[in-house]
Amino acid sequence: MSESRSVVITGASRGLGLASARHLYHRGWHVVAAMRSVEKGMAALREATGAAENDPRLVGVQLDLCDSESVTAAAAAIRDLIGVPYAVVHNAGISAAGAVEETPMDLWQKMFATHLFGPVALTRELLPGMRAAGRGRIVLISSAGGVRGMPVISAYSAAKGALERWGESLAGEIAPYGLGVTILVTGVFDTEIITDEGTLTFRDFDGPYGRHHRTIDRRGRAAMRIANPPEKFAVRLGRALDGKAPYTRRSVGVDAAALLVSNRLLPTKAMHQVVRVAMGLPKYKAMRPATPRLGPTARAMIFAAKVLPESVMRRIVLMLMKIRPPMTPAAPAAGAPVIDKSPDSITEDGHRGEESPIHD
Repeated sequence: MSESRSVVITGASRGLGLASARHLYHRGWHVVAAMRSVEKGMAALREATGAAENDPRLVGVQLDLCDSESVTAAAAAIRDLIGVPYAVVHNAGISAAGAVEETPMDLWQKMFATHLFGPVALTRELLPGMRAAGRGRIVLISSAGGVRGMPVISAYSAAKGALERWGESLAGEIAPYGLGVTILVTGVFDTEIITDEGTLTFRDFDGPYGRHHRTIDRRGRAAMRIANPPEKFAVRLGRALDGKAPYTRRSVGVDAAALLVSNRLLPTKAMHQVVRVAMGLPKYKAMRPATPRLGPTARAMIFAAKVLPESVMRRIVLMLMKIRPPMTPAAPAAGAPVIDKSPDSITEDGHRGEESPIHD
């Protein structure tokens, strides 16, 4: 690389962000690591890179994407440290598992703040300088959940899907100024976010979606055993930052590549079934409550009501009533007392013609 370019990486204290910061630092980039805990994160980065504490090519900035004031302060700190960055990598993210009914609304708000609202706010702060410089790249880290809505991680899928749509829109706006957008769709990587400790869970294994959770949990743990190393992602990110296309969307990992190809070639109904089978979910209507079976006469009447005009159905009902008149009360058994309900009958208390206080 002929010149030292600068890159801002959010969520650089661990996982894909840390691996990417280490890789780019060794390639000669000026790395700004944006993270919530700067002291802890920078200690991990210096250990991973071998950088000295006062190395100007590796600096940390405090950033909480859920706090608008923190985003504004981080953008100001970035400008003070390196001026206008060449690239911004929106890598920070959180993971959560739970069905829609189980997931609280504040989790949805936190998910969108982390994956969409925060990145949008930080980009808005940095874009004027990048646009004036006439070069640079915005990189958005997506995943399988951003390609297809995945069961039991709906909040995460919705946020990642929204991130991708924003990236597509942004690319059209900034391309005339010499800036590009890259979306990297990641597969399964061996990072903390795929572990129990790195994922918020709202799953009720004894609730109505317990069967879903047990199956998906087993298959997810099996997938973790073949997860890709973070270093593989870092190399692919380095290539993406060298790209010149105004907009590009690439997969990182064999599993992500297979999903993108399938989603492009198969119709929506087929992809729904592919996801269902891959996650081991029951078939359509397999878990609905049992309903009583109707006899042939009732089924015939329901079908007729759907296809025949109302006037015809009315005549049929009247005809059936003539054929089978309403049942009349049975005659009293021999020896049973006969109750006279005529107005002149004498009630049990000896009064004639009084209205009973008990009504039907």
